[in-house]
Amino acid sequence: MTEPRPVNPVTAGDDEIREALLEADLPALLPALAHLTGDPALIADRFRPAPPSPVADLLPQGGMSPESQAAARELALRALRQYRDAGSPPPGPLSPEEQRTLVRFVTGDLPDDYLPLLNHELGLTGDAGAPDWHKDELAPDREFSVAVIGAGMSGIAAAHRLDQAGVPYVVLEKSEDVGGTWWANRYPGCRLDTSNFAYSYSFAQKADWQNQFSPRDEIFDYFDEVVDEFAIRPRIRFGTEVVSAHFDEGTAAWELTCESTDGSRSVVRADAVISAVGQLNRPSYPDIPGRSRFRGLAFHTAQWPDGADLAGLRVAVIGTGASAYQVIPAIAPEVGELRVFQRTAPWMMPTPSYHDKLPDGMRWLLRHVPNYHRWFRFMQFWNSLEARRQFMVIDPDWTSERSVSRLNEAVRRALHSHLEGQYADRPDLLARVVPDYPPYTKRMLRDNGDWARTLKSKHVHLITEGVEEITEKGIVTADGVEHEVDVIIYGTGFLAAHFLEPMKITGRGGVDLHEQWAGDPRAYLGITIPGFPNLFCLYGPNTNLVLNGSIILFSEAGVHYTIGCIQELMRRGAGSMECRQDVFESYNSRIDEANQSMAWSTPGVNSWYKNASGRVTQNWPLPIIEYWRLTRRPDPADYHFGQDVPDA
Repeated sequence: MTEPRPVNPVTAGDDEIREALLEADLPALLPALAHLTGDPALIADRFRPAPPSPVADLLPQGGMSPESQAAARELALRALRQYRDAGSPPPGPLSPEEQRTLVRFVTGDLPDDYLPLLNHELGLTGDAGAPDWHKDELAPDREFSVAVIGAGMSGIAAAHRLDQAGVPYVVLEKSEDVGGTWWANRYPGCRLDTSNFAYSYSFAQKADWQNQFSPRDEIFDYFDEVVDEFAIRPRIRFGTEVVSAHFDEGTAAWELTCESTDGSRSVVRADAVISAVGQLNRPSYPDIPGRSRFRGLAFHTAQWPDGADLAGLRVAVIGTGASAYQVIPAIAPEVGELRVFQRTAPWMMPTPSYHDKLPDGMRWLLRHVPNYHRWFRFMQFWNSLEARRQFMVIDPDWTSERSVSRLNEAVRRALHSHLEGQYADRPDLLARVVPDYPPYTKRMLRDNGDWARTLKSKHVHLITEGVEEITEKGIVTADGVEHEVDVIIYGTGFLAAHFLEPMKITGRGGVDLHEQWAGDPRAYLGITIPGFPNLFCLYGPNTNLVLNGSIILFSEAGVHYTIGCIQELMRRGAGSMECRQDVFESYNSRIDEANQSMAWSTPGVNSWYKNASGRVTQNWPLPIIEYWRLTRRPDPADYHFGQDVPDA
């Protein structure tokens, strides 16, 4: 997975290579081949990819004309023939200027301050995110350990970086295996809605993906492989749930009370705690009267029963968010009758290849062309980095209630036109599937046509009347109709704003974190909190992304900052570090102000981005580069440092 080049040499004949090139993603292949051969003709201006589209992924072949595509394939064939005939040697090193030229083939002209971030994500020069220090050199005699809570995406990254820095650690995971949400969610149709190439670690890039949007099993297997490759599994205590964590001011250490699956309890002491429990980990059930009265089978999508057989049954799905949107087309062919209870219609981004496997030719090239997978990943990352953000920014002078700016209106019209084309034969459905709120106000889903095909099925019924109550036999809607069903599936999302729950966290002075937050979670950089020394949160408040950037990038950035904090503790010989209140307040004021300028803050639109009071507690509103800059290294001036390390 982390090899710098594919292991398979090119031995294919010209015709086989030419056939594979018909299925290549050329804008990603050309810089890989330019690196391999040194031929600048491969990255000529006429092949440069067009800017990203607001309502699609990368334009097919970067928007190249058919003539340019044909010319690019001929140059690519010549390059691969040259590479094959030379014995498939590994690519040579790139100078900084050469790498800058290749990067700018994809990105166009951009400020130099983006280059460290882009080079980090590209990964051609090794693991740029690895700690530049080691405990054995910095503080060899100091006893210091870290408890990581959670072995999902963020927890695995934290464990790997701690290992590289030589810091002892243990990972406490309540489930039976790694993967976090990808362990828990196993409902039919479960898959990524971001490219799996971008949804992967910079330090563990993968060339042999079978899909571009991985089904649940493929992405779970990826995390499973990473844990084994980096020998993290022996450091994980599975079936161990942290129920409380208490900061001991006398020793500047945390005491974590854990409960095992057999009900037994134990205490883990650690000098620092990294919470990697995520945001989307606790199912949310709607507050509907009578929910406990239903006599049939009822469950949340995140708690799908093993072996659930829905064949021929009358099934209701409440919700049309991301999970329900995937479940409904997946189960529709087997159920006898399906009733979809929709509160608000979702906006959908056209993605025709959403369920498709990567073409055989593309997969052949990924296996045989050194670093092609890195450039393809880089293209997915760059497309979502900053370009889409402009379509989410509110224009205060814009007066429409259906959009937030001229650019946002252009997105709305394009998406609306897409829906009109799909439902031209069903105007009755069209009126109910067009959202009445601006794009990007809520999570946007991916559409390959399955949703429309499913809703048009004779045994599927879209119900937009509000749900009033649940009875023993089914669901009663606001029009007084009782819909009798055998199964109720709740596709109603997660308690996203309930960070770190249900753990009880007590910090300095015995302050309870959840009482301090009072339903309004905040953290400095989403990572540290005044009153809670040596506690670091990953994927914390206001670090969620909305179709721009990579959430794994944000987790890696949070880990990088946390490792820097631990380094600072070691360097100073301090027992603890705690975020200053004024720094915390100034930062959160800036984030709140910035969020008010984004589409998802639109009044009157409910979403999991907001807490009960309507404040956006989830999303990052600034350019991605800003979070990258802020997390490069902790500023000691932002923190109070506690007592010296107690004598052993």
